[in-house]
Amino acid sequence: MKVKLYNQLGEETGSVELLDAIFNIPLNHDLVHQAIVTQMANSREILAHAKGRGEVRGGGKKPWRQKGTGRARHGSIRSPIWKGGGVTHGPLKEKIYSKKINKKAKQKALFMALSSKAKDNQLLVVDLISLSEVKTKKMKEIFDKISANLAGYKKAKKKQDSILLVQPGSNKDLVRAVRNLPFLETVRADSVNVIGILENKYLILLKDSIPVIEKTYLK
Repeated sequence: MKVKLYNQLGEETGSVELLDAIFNIPLNHDLVHQAIVTQMANSREILAHAKGRGEVRGGGKKPWRQKGTGRARHGSIRSPIWKGGGVTHGPLKEKIYSKKINKKAKQKALFMALSSKAKDNQLLVVDLISLSEVKTKKMKEIFDKISANLAGYKKAKKKQDSILLVQPGSNKDLVRAVRNLPFLETVRADSVNVIGILENKYLILLKDSIPVIEKTYLK
C-alpha cells in the first residue's frame, strides 16, 4: 500500500510504499487483547508484600505456659490471630504475574495495531526531522505543521491528541526536544509495541524507521 510522504514543514513531497504484510492486516480484537494483557503483566512491578508469621519480629518464646493460667493456649505472638502477628494469605513479592504469548501471535498483534492506524488514517510518514537547535519550542513548531495533515487532529491549549513518533535509532537530541511535550512520545523502531501504538491516537513514522520495523519484526 502507498501512503503520502511529508517533510517537517508539513508539505507533501511524494509517497512511500508500506508492506501489506505489516500495515494491511485484518484486526482480531481477541489476539490484540491477549498481547496487551501479556505485555502489562510482564511489565508489572511487584511492590506489595505482607509479612508472614516467619518474617515478623519477635515471638520466639512461648508467651505463657501451656496449662494452668486459665488463658487460651498460644505458642507464639507471631501467630496471625495476634495483633502485630503475621498476615495470612497476604500479597507476596515472590508471586509471579508474568504471562506468555506465542511469538507469532505477538508479532501478528503488533502488525494489527500498525494496520489499524493505517486503516483509520491515523498514520503519517515523515521524511526527516532535523533540529537547528535542541529546543522544545522548535519541536512544537515542527509538530504544529506536521499535525495539520493528521485527519481529525484536535489541538487545544490544555490538551492535544497524543502522538507516538517512531524513529529509526536513538537520537538523543530528538528525545530531549520531545521530553517536555506532554502530547508527544518517541520510541525506537526496534522497540515499538502494541500498547505504545494503541494508547496514542496518532502514529508518525520517520521514513528510515520503516525498513527497521521490517527487518526487526518480519521474520
